[in-house]
Amino acid sequence: MLLNPFCPLTTAKVLALKATVLLLLTLLIKARVQIVAGSALGIALLLLQVLLFLAVSGALVVAVGGAALVDTQQRRPAAA
Repeated sequence: MLLNPFCPLTTAKVLALKATVLLLLTLLIKARVQIVAGSALGIALLLLQVLLFLAVSGALVVAVGGAALVDTQQRRPAAA
């Protein structure tokens, strides 16, 4: 597209349109980056939540097993 140097209004319109397109593309890229970063953050938090749940569940299993073992050992001398 050739610009007509004798029509400054058309040149201004084209430059404004280019600036608008550049701004919109920048905002689109920024939104895409935020979506990807948000998704990555969500996945990381989900993994952290699952790992904490597994750790707490394992700790409860160990605590219940230890309590059962102590209870069994305390009952044995009383029966003998």
